[in-house]
Amino acid sequence: MRHFGPDVLTVADELTDAYVEIFTAPPWEPRDAEETGKEFRERLEADVRRPGFRALVARSADGGVDGFVTGWITRAPFRTDRAYPKVVAALGADRVDRLLVGAFEIDELGVRERARGTGLGRRLLSGITAAAPGGRAWLMTWDQAHDTLAFYRQCGWREPEFLPGADTDIVVFLSPV
Repeated sequence: MRHFGPDVLTVADELTDAYVEIFTAPPWEPRDAEETGKEFRERLEADVRRPGFRALVARSADGGVDGFVTGWITRAPFRTDRAYPKVVAALGADRVDRLLVGAFEIDELGVRERARGTGLGRRLLSGITAAAPGGRAWLMTWDQAHDTLAFYRQCGWREPEFLPGADTDIVVFLSPV
């Protein structure tokens, strides 16, 4: 199911439940489930208003959310909240402008344990990036999420070289072009 802009809020409770289940399990733990859900919901309610926001939601046969992906077009000026300063430190402002600004940014991609290994993550990723401007998309993730890193590499996503001496716990991926 595709959602554009604020209409994703019609399934916000279900997405929040899925997000909490996915992102309080290893390797993301230990995270407080209530606080994690609250933070995600607040971000979602703000993010749906970003230019180019869209989401895909995959449901199981019983109607429950098995997985989802959200994202939007990265605009200038580049954000300074969350882990975005780490991206600038790792790539440099000029490369951020060249590689990331104007591209589709994957913010969240999550697949519940029960649906892993079915190709759902790959389908969600390719589905949401199909209309990326010029085929350009990007994302960042945590360097300790080893299965996640392996997944993006298997999907053909590539890591731009970081600046010499860049020391960060994030990994940036660019879509295959």
